[in-house]
Amino acid sequence: MFEGIEFLNKEFFWLFLLLPLAIVWYFFKRKQQTAELKMSSIKGFKVGNSLLPKLRPILFVLRLLALSFLIIALARPRTSDETTKTKTTKGIDIVMAIDVSASMLAKDLLPNRLEALKNVASEFIKGRPNDRIGLVEYAGESYTKTPITSDKSIVLRSLRDIKYNTVIEGGTAIGMGLATSVNRLKDSKAKSKIIILLTDGVNNSGFIDPKIASELAVEYGIKVYTIGLGTNGMALSPYSILPNGSFQYRRVKVEIDEELLNEIADVTGGTYFRATDNKKLKEIYNEINKLEKTEIEEIKYTTYDEKYRPLILIALGLLLVEVLLRFTVFRSFV
Repeated sequence: MFEGIEFLNKEFFWLFLLLPLAIVWYFFKRKQQTAELKMSSIKGFKVGNSLLPKLRPILFVLRLLALSFLIIALARPRTSDETTKTKTTKGIDIVMAIDVSASMLAKDLLPNRLEALKNVASEFIKGRPNDRIGLVEYAGESYTKTPITSDKSIVLRSLRDIKYNTVIEGGTAIGMGLATSVNRLKDSKAKSKIIILLTDGVNNSGFIDPKIASELAVEYGIKVYTIGLGTNGMALSPYSILPNGSFQYRRVKVEIDEELLNEIADVTGGTYFRATDNKKLKEIYNEINKLEKTEIEEIKYTTYDEKYRPLILIALGLLLVEVLLRFTVFRSFV
C-alpha cells in the first residue's frame, strides 16, 4: 500500500501509542457504565435478544480508524517522480585521421592493422555519445570521409566502409592527412578540438609538410594525439598485387617516423602513442578517452504528489458515519 511513498513527518507515528490506551479506557468506561439488574426470576417478562447492543462497539472502532487515518495524514505521505536532464556544457569535436595505405593491410595486428583499428575506433566512437566526430582518410593524398557530426550511426557506418583501395594515390602523406583534419575543425565552436592521427609509416608523399600542418593546428587551438601502428621489427606486409586482386605478402621491416609523430603531438599539446598489438591499440584509445573528458551537467527535477488529502477525507467520512449511526441506529443505546 505504501510502496514508493515517503513520510515527511514520521514523528507523528508516535501518536499510534495512544490507540492501545484509548482501547483500554474504552472497555474500562464501558464496564462502569453498564447497568446490572439482579432478578430472582424473569418469568412474566418478555425477553428478546437484540443484536444492536452487541454492535455498538463499532462506533468506537470507526473513531479509532478515523484517528489512525488522521495520524497517517499528519505524517504527510507523498510520492516523488524524479527526472534527470543532462546537458553538455563542454563539448569536444574530434577528427580521426586514418592511414589507408597498402601497408595498413600488414598482419602484425589481427586480422590486419586496418581492421584492428576499425574495431577499436568503433568502440571509442560508441563511448563518446556527447561529442561530434568526423573521419579523414589519407594515403598519398587525403579527403574527408565524414564531416564532424553528432550522428554516431553515420560515423560508424562510414568507419565500417573504410578499406584499402587504389583510387587514392599510394604513399603516406601525413602532412596532407593532418591538414585536412585541421580544415574540418578550424571553424568549430567547440570548447575543445582534437585530432587522432594514426599512421604505420613515414611521410613520403603529399605537398604539405607535416610541421606546417602542425603549426596550423596550433593556430586553431587543436590538440593532436598521434599513434604509430605496427610491431617492433618485422611484419608480414603486402608488397605486390596478384591478377585476382589479392596481395602477396612478405616480411618487411616496420618503419614509423616516431620522431615526427612525437613532434606533432608535443607542438599541439597532445601525446604520442605506439601500438604494437591489438591490446596496446585498445589501451591507447582508452587512455585518450580518459584524457579527453566531456563536461556534462546533470539537472534533476523532482515532482512531489501529496497523499494526505485522501486520508483526511476518509477520516472525516468515518467520523460522519459514526455520528449518523450514533444518533440514528444506536440512539436508544446512547
